[in-house]
Amino acid sequence: MRDVKVVPHQAAWKEKFEKEKRILNNFLPDAAIHHIGSTSIQGLNAKPIIDILIEVPDLDGIDDLIDEFNQLDFVSKGENGIPNRRFFYKGEGNERAVHLHIFPYGIHHVVRHIAFRDYLREHDVEAQRYGELKSMLAKKFPHDMEDYIQGKDQLVKDLEKKALSWYEKNKRAGK
Repeated sequence: MRDVKVVPHQAAWKEKFEKEKRILNNFLPDAAIHHIGSTSIQGLNAKPIIDILIEVPDLDGIDDLIDEFNQLDFVSKGENGIPNRRFFYKGEGNERAVHLHIFPYGIHHVVRHIAFRDYLREHDVEAQRYGELKSMLAKKFPHDMEDYIQGKDQLVKDLEKKALSWYEKNKRAGK
């Protein structure tokens, strides 16, 4: 059981991501490693958990590295509800520190995460609205992660739809 804790953005989150990335690059040399989620967006309120998206050539190689992930204190959860993903976390309960989302290169889940992040980085008003909702929901549901997630679901879907459209338009324009 984890409490819902949303805090103001912290500069240290980028450093924590970079540290994890250096470690992961040692045994995933063919991977593209991205900082995603709210901790990757300057000024956005967030749960203090670093979300890392890793793109790899295929997932079979990841399944062969479970022991290496375990040695880095990552717990494997398999697909954990999303096909073509391998999910790992570091830290138990309220000490949760990192989530790894590993996908094959370029699949839709990769694009939607990157688009969402980049859209909020470029649209401060939308990011602020999202951060305020997260903070309000964390206060309303401090011990109920499911209600917190459900409470932000519609806004996330709306923002994701805008983000994907914006991302595709900018990608075609070469920006």
